Amino acid sequence: MMHRRGMLLASASLLALGAARADGLDALERFVKGVSSGRAEFTQVVTSPSRDGQAGRVRTSKGSFAFSRPNRFRFVYGKPFEQTIVADGQILWMHDVDLNQVSARKQAQVLGSTPAALIAAAPDLAVVQAEYELQGQPDQDGLQWVLATPRSRDGQLRSVRVGFRGDSATPTLAALDMVDNFGQRSELRFDMVEVNPRLPDSLFQFKPPAGADVIRP
Repeated sequence: MMHRRGMLLASASLLALGAARADGLDALERFVKGVSSGRAEFTQVVTSPSRDGQAGRVRTSKGSFAFSRPNRFRFVYGKPFEQTIVADGQILWMHDVDLNQVSARKQAQVLGSTPAALIAAAPDLAVVQAEYELQGQPDQDGLQWVLATPRSRDGQLRSVRVGFRGDSATPTLAALDMVDNFGQRSELRFDMVEVNPRLPDSLFQFKPPAGADVIRP
């Protein structure tokens, strides 16, 4: 009898875990289908890996984020490291304010296995699955999670976890946890999220500032 009860409890636990995973994947699919644009404020904490018994360095920055699906987004980082990243649909622009340096690269060459492909660029889930292996994760911190592992090993990203608030018909992006191939972890938390706002085209246009050093690989 005890053996049977143990099996039943184990089965119930597995079913619960499976439901949580399905919820995370379902949240991602509904987000990609139902959210065509968005904007938010974010806080990013970057932690370098520990070395020689010393704790990794921690850096915190804040900024704003906006996107319009497919293929257009804008990140603006404030102090301590001011930076603007804009994807206009063709070119990915990165402007380092302190150095007054701009890099310009074709989006098609760089976006496939980046978090932007997950949350802003992809027009549907099939495009995401072409670039990532997706696994639902158990709910944590009140969020529904998906683990995305790039199918290509050529990029710098090892994995990314995406967290959604799923308490409404349309899931809201709440968190990104990324680990790169050097073991550095980057955690973004989104606040003041707006779903499907009307965003001007000018938001996703970029013109290098006068005197900036423009690099085109």
